Amino acid sequence: MKAARKILLWLLAACLLSVWVFPVLWGLLTSFKTERDVLAYPPLLIFEPTLGNYRDVIFGSSSILPNLWSSTLISVSTTVLTMLFAVPAAYAMARLRYPAKRGSGFYVLATQMLPPVGLIIPYYLVLQKIGGLDTYGGITAIYLTFSLPFAIWLMVSYFEDIPFEMEEAALLDRAGRFRTLWYVILPQVRGGIAVTTVFVFLNAWNEFLFAVVLTGNNVRPVTVAMFNFISVEQTQWARLAAGAMLAMAPVIIVGLLAQRHIVKGLTVGAVKGGGRR
Repeated sequence: MKAARKILLWLLAACLLSVWVFPVLWGLLTSFKTERDVLAYPPLLIFEPTLGNYRDVIFGSSSILPNLWSSTLISVSTTVLTMLFAVPAAYAMARLRYPAKRGSGFYVLATQMLPPVGLIIPYYLVLQKIGGLDTYGGITAIYLTFSLPFAIWLMVSYFEDIPFEMEEAALLDRAGRFRTLWYVILPQVRGGIAVTTVFVFLNAWNEFLFAVVLTGNNVRPVTVAMFNFISVEQTQWARLAAGAMLAMAPVIIVGLLAQRHIVKGLTVGAVKGGGRR
């Protein structure tokens, strides 16, 4: 009975994993096909692979290397600035008592409920007035408006799960609020910070709606650059797949590097003794 249940669980896990893996593997196969092989019917599983698509999207006239650099600069800037502001803000919301605490918490949550489509026109008009359209500073500032509330709300729970006794003991030893935060609290929530950092980076890297409207020729993230392979007459599926694989590579690398910290972050909530005031 136990063996049958174990086999059933393995089969269920394999089915769920295949739902995620299949599109990635199909895109990878497509990136090594010629346009003729891509359009063949029925689809070809056995074909002569080519690196021409990767050569075109890296070194050709439609190279996405500048766009990868734009995405990297925007995502890293957004992530660094978000975490610099989100960590002390989340700590304050979780541990301190101040006027309008409940109202500020509701405001942070409410900003996540706003539909992005409804914000594009106001953002566009504001950036147009201050000369921020098609600039790294402008798009980074816009990304902060939704990544910062998300990061604060995500990290508040991690700070709330740290026992108050640890902080009170440090304060009794005259460590001070900032020393306590740096030496006592932050080491306990490193996993949560890692999880939040990865999510903020992924959201900034994959964002498309704001980027396609608020950027242009000077600043063009890789998600927008993918449109170079789509036209009214033809969609270059093979090059599009090759570009997608290159765009996915940094995200996969970040996930693999932060995997250990992410696992720790997901178990922070199991800490006993944390209180909510």
